[in-house]
Amino acid sequence: MRLSTRIALALGVTVPVLVLAAGWLLLQFVARDLHAQQDAHLRTRATQVAADARRLLRVTAADRPAAVEQARERQLYTSALDVGIRLSGPEGTVAGGPQPGATVRLPKRAPKPVTVRDGKDSWRVMAVHVRGSNPGVDGTLWLFSPDTVSQGQMALVRRRVVSVALLAAPIAGVIGLAAASGAARPLRRLRKRTSGLDPSADAARLDHTPTGLTEVDDLALTLQTVLARYDEQAARTAGALDTARSFAAAAAHELRTPLMSMQTNLDILSEHPGLGASDRTEVLRDLHSEHTRMLGLLVMLRELGRGDLVEAEAFGPVDLAEVIDASVADAGRRHPTAWIEVATTPLPGVYGWEPGLRTLVDNLLANALIHGRGEDGRAHIEVGLRSGGTAAEPVAVLTVDDAGRGIAPAERDAVFHRFRRGAGSPGSGLGLTLVAQQTALHRGRVRIQDRPAGDGTRLEVRLPVRDGTAPSLPADRDWLIAAARRPQGFHKVGS
Repeated sequence: MRLSTRIALALGVTVPVLVLAAGWLLLQFVARDLHAQQDAHLRTRATQVAADARRLLRVTAADRPAAVEQARERQLYTSALDVGIRLSGPEGTVAGGPQPGATVRLPKRAPKPVTVRDGKDSWRVMAVHVRGSNPGVDGTLWLFSPDTVSQGQMALVRRRVVSVALLAAPIAGVIGLAAASGAARPLRRLRKRTSGLDPSADAARLDHTPTGLTEVDDLALTLQTVLARYDEQAARTAGALDTARSFAAAAAHELRTPLMSMQTNLDILSEHPGLGASDRTEVLRDLHSEHTRMLGLLVMLRELGRGDLVEAEAFGPVDLAEVIDASVADAGRRHPTAWIEVATTPLPGVYGWEPGLRTLVDNLLANALIHGRGEDGRAHIEVGLRSGGTAAEPVAVLTVDDAGRGIAPAERDAVFHRFRRGAGSPGSGLGLTLVAQQTALHRGRVRIQDRPAGDGTRLEVRLPVRDGTAPSLPADRDWLIAAARRPQGFHKVGS
């Protein structure tokens, strides 16, 4: 059923009900007004008749001649005029004029008029106590006024109210249908515009001009929000699919060489059972090295995929100093001969993704442990954390210094690209790519510098310090997607 039809039906039912309710109130007011007029008339007649009633009671009690008594009765009826009267005293009851039957029970006292019924007829009755001049000569005077006039008027009003209600039903329905059809016109236009939209087939979206109708404009805004969220979710889904495809392609491409090498070594072991101990040890060492490389590559690819798919809801306050301490402790356990010195300054919390920041620090240390060995073959690493930037834009500055041979300025940009490894490097070529990815996710900057205190390399990461405000994530996170328009979208500043 259409909305306009429902509104018309609602009006067609509601308006007659309102008319009937208003008519009922009107009847109550009319009845009250008519009774007020009758009651005022009865009170006026009671004042005029009371004196004659007292005289009649005195005459009756004094046993005067019948002629005198009849004269007093006529005087009583004359003063009553258009109302019925009934006077009850010690010597009996006299009555005259229109009044209910003798069997109708009358009120003993009714200084204010009340209604009594005699079958179908109703009467307004007023009972007045008449006090005689002598003790024992009291009586009760009743005055009666037929209620037929008010009942007739009320019946007339009732019929007219019902007639108006019956007439108002179709009129209200027609007017309601016309009004609802006009009011629903903007809604129909909105329906026509939205019915042709297909979010999965084209990029056209709802273009709504405010109509001034709050409900229609709110509905249009809701539809626009829903479509925007659909686009966002579709983009996330497409990004997740691209990441999954790239993960599979990168894994297949990068694992091919170590798998073939492992296959060759396994063939050597199986086809030459009498292989010498030294040769056998060398083959097993190669197998172990390739296995470690494959495992590291899969871990790195998984971390890149996590970074590409992370959402802003995962960000929160992070104590970067605690992350550094935990990462350094793990690196010290894995490399007990390495010398790692940490110098951190208490800083406001960084609003970030804690697993991503841990990945960033872990890979900075791993890079320094692999490439930062001094002439004694021992890794010398210095880790620092301090505040930087300006008062308006404070940053946390993380530095990792090593004592290695350094990186030539011409090569410093390339080391952040995927699978870029130096000659003889046992790594996967993804460690610094993960550093660049996490720096970009946190809207920071990473750069490679010369070590200030001698030979070696310094990697510096600057992360903005935010008080409870999550950074907006990069729109294109292409660290694992092979079809990206550029190798990576990390933020770097040249040395």
